Amino acid sequence: MNVDLIFKIAAIGIIVAVLNQVLIRAGREEQAMMTVLAGLIVVLMMMINEISTLFTTIKSIFRL
Repeated sequence: MNVDLIFKIAAIGIIVAVLNQVLIRAGREEQAMMTVLAGLIVVLMMMINEISTLFTTIKSIFRL
């Protein structure tokens, strides 16, 4: 597994958590929720890229 990817996902999680708390304390719950959703989308896009690479590797191994 790519350790850099794990650190990137963890960093995104930390940043989103901090921003979420700051926005909630500032009374901006809607922006806080949008921040969480944006973070989730970024992580999902990163995972989709990794899954695509996995499928490409599997196809090449089995010559599909």
